[in-house]
Amino acid sequence: MKPALVRRTNTRKLVILAVLVLLASVAYLTVDVNPKYLSFAMGLRVPMLLVMLIAAFAIGGASIVFQSIIHNTIVTPCLLGMNSLYTLIHTVVVFLAGSGSILATNANAAFAVDLGIMGVTATVIYSYLFQKTKYNVLYVLLIGTVLTSFFGSIQSTLTRVMDPNEYDSLLSTLVASFSNVNGEIIVFALVVLAAILFFLRRDLALLDVLTLGKEQAINLGVDYDRSLRRLLLGVTLAIAVATAVVGPISFMGLIVANLSRQLLRTYRHTQLVAGSVLFGMVILVAGQLLVEHVYHYAIPISVFITVGGGIYFLYLLLTRRSV
Repeated sequence: MKPALVRRTNTRKLVILAVLVLLASVAYLTVDVNPKYLSFAMGLRVPMLLVMLIAAFAIGGASIVFQSIIHNTIVTPCLLGMNSLYTLIHTVVVFLAGSGSILATNANAAFAVDLGIMGVTATVIYSYLFQKTKYNVLYVLLIGTVLTSFFGSIQSTLTRVMDPNEYDSLLSTLVASFSNVNGEIIVFALVVLAAILFFLRRDLALLDVLTLGKEQAINLGVDYDRSLRRLLLGVTLAIAVATAVVGPISFMGLIVANLSRQLLRTYRHTQLVAGSVLFGMVILVAGQLLVEHVYHYAIPISVFITVGGGIYFLYLLLTRRSV
């Protein structure tokens, strides 16, 4: 198929996805809303919708970039250990300060702590240590896997000796949630993501070249190691923002990134990132609509994503030669 025809076809597909996002958003805002209480309902639903769109944008974009720089389409940014670090942070806060402390009850303080610790960890591990390991991406995956086990072990130990009442209050913060959102967190998250995009604007423009391989990229004048280090740090920070806003959503990045690649069949990252982001928005908004109006909050959306992502991961493993 000719490149011009591929671009037009993919553009139509992206427009259809954007329309689905719009329809899902309108449905989420209007289903079961009493006109008498429209203003009150919008005050609750609009912030939650914005949080879902922000999370989908951060996870969808970061997943495509991560897979491209790792050169593997069946990996997910959750391998970087940010999900485990998030649960450890909240567990330590409740264990040391209690569930009634300001760090546990104040959304702004909790978000600042989450983002600060994860940001520092990402900078130290995925920038400094990446440079020390001579830019070997395999070490990155190994470090992320070890950190996930390490953080998980500490968190499990703390929960075993924690007061049962405190543990009950902790559980609600360890799953992805779109409730109790305030506007200040949304603005803060948008500012951080905008700063990441501005900082990485030149490196993101080189993604199509970076996927050709190190030797080819260097021959084309690209500082491969520097761009890889900056992009890896940006991916980790974006996942940290999404996790700090809504909580850990395992397999979300794997699902949306591979759906985008299978739908668009292109090497152009502008289209792949757009498709991944739009798929993420559809899944989160439509999924939350299902959780609220069909299951009545009995099952969180993270459960559906984790189960579906696990099945999809097995499908990718069994069919990757033909994909």
